[in-house]
Amino acid sequence: MRPDSPTMEAPAESLRRRKTGYSDLEPESPPAPGRDPAGSPAHLHTGTFWLTRIVLLKALAFVYFVAFLVAFHQNKQLIGDRGLLPCRVFLKNFQQYFQDRTSWEVFSYMPTILWLMDWSDMNSNLDLLALLGLGISSFVLITGCANMLLMAALWGLYVSLVNVGWESQLLETGFLGIFLCPLWTLSRLPQHTPTSRIVLWGFRWLIFRIMLGAGLIKIRGDRCWRDLTCMDFHYETQPVPNPAAYYLHHSPWWFHRFETLSNHFIELLVPFFLFLGRRACVIHGVLQILFQAVLIISGNLSFLNWLTMVPSLACFDDATLGFLFPSGPGSLKDRVLQMQRDIRGARPKPRFGSVVRHAANVSLGVLLAWLSVPVVLNLLSSRQVMNTHFNSLHIVNTYGAFGSITKERAEVILQGTASSNASAPDAVWEDYEFKCKPGDPSRRPCLISPYHYRLDWLMWFAAFQTYEHNDWIIHLAGKLLASDAEALSLLAHNPFAGRPPPRWVRGEHYRYKFSRPGGRHAAEGKWWVRKRIGAYFPPLSLEELRPYFRDRGWPLPGPL
Repeated sequence: MRPDSPTMEAPAESLRRRKTGYSDLEPESPPAPGRDPAGSPAHLHTGTFWLTRIVLLKALAFVYFVAFLVAFHQNKQLIGDRGLLPCRVFLKNFQQYFQDRTSWEVFSYMPTILWLMDWSDMNSNLDLLALLGLGISSFVLITGCANMLLMAALWGLYVSLVNVGWESQLLETGFLGIFLCPLWTLSRLPQHTPTSRIVLWGFRWLIFRIMLGAGLIKIRGDRCWRDLTCMDFHYETQPVPNPAAYYLHHSPWWFHRFETLSNHFIELLVPFFLFLGRRACVIHGVLQILFQAVLIISGNLSFLNWLTMVPSLACFDDATLGFLFPSGPGSLKDRVLQMQRDIRGARPKPRFGSVVRHAANVSLGVLLAWLSVPVVLNLLSSRQVMNTHFNSLHIVNTYGAFGSITKERAEVILQGTASSNASAPDAVWEDYEFKCKPGDPSRRPCLISPYHYRLDWLMWFAAFQTYEHNDWIIHLAGKLLASDAEALSLLAHNPFAGRPPPRWVRGEHYRYKFSRPGGRHAAEGKWWVRKRIGAYFPPLSLEELRPYFRDRGWPLPGPL
């Protein structure tokens, strides 16, 4: 018989049909798009990560967008020309400290684009960095595609802000995001650049360290994590509680014990699921994302929990994430299915760019392994430290959260008076209200996640320290005495709006507790019950702050 007869075919063609899943009795015509050879709806295969990359990039771009939005709205007031902690003063002090070093050495210790910019208008510089970050992250968020240049630009912009006063977890996540993408191509499905397994394992290694570090610091830290009582206090004493925290705080004691045990399970055991195969890895990703969702619901922890979800997405392949994408001819899912079929066929000849990229990814893996050595030693140490970086680029860091839990909530309440005599018994002191932190006991706790009010967080830390450890709070008091518009924009209520500024400002220390549902205070509409502890800092006037400001190189507020 001839090789092309219906009853006999060439061995190569028979092998091709078996590889692609065609039946020997089927005709030569290819299956319809979005359907398998038998005509039923097609399902994505496991083991590829084209859609995973799109989801990862969109999630990372979303966090970048929020971070740069916070920076744009609050940079000038916090670290601008007349900010509470002016970054120009910080950079000058840093430059003076390293005056015997070369410019490159100074830059390597403190990598920030601000070194290359004109410092005469630092506010414009900070706005420019934030706006560029907003623009690039918006593009990636909307389109779901990026290249290494765009992701490197986002990382470089944010590292410039981190090194003058911001956080670093986003930097490590963003650095890995650079290697998710092709060098030049802007395509959601760059055909010749499959998602690197090395980069995916970099994300998985990141979430492993974040969660295990958080779990170990708790077990080694506050005793209440070991006797399962920490959740009795956490909702009330966390940095910025939300309305759900009020009700969760009043949950039964057994529920708080269950919460603490669940926390230990998620942070100490579940991370090891990453190394137990595909199904266990998927379970790990689902549990971690659900855990972060619970934390988002129960508190205002800025974009931290949203950011922690990002590396967990690397646990899911295309088959797992396919439900997020529409089906149909020409859809992303259909194109990925076709690419999977192509991959199962003959392997294409390696391209030069692919070889270079593979070498870069291997180099990334070696770099991550090398930089992980001190991080792993820290995890194994009984003197574990959290939220520390071992290099100026913040590429591989240590993480942890709530190693100790405060059992009582303290708040610093800033007050002003128009009285000429601050010690007079008839002096009327009026409270300034912040955007989100507890102040007026009748004000409902706010709900802002993933947005972040940085000054409110700083006030939370200041409340269980002294003003000597937080001299910026005296700077803030001086600005309130001058009714500084930038500083007041960080607050929710200025009691002297439309009036002359106060003659004196003081800080009062209060202890706050949630009111009891159904109790007397709750019936009066109060979410909080507060009791004065004492003075946090004494009454201050503009005139006596003159030498204090000059000694620190701070611009003098108002008429000074």
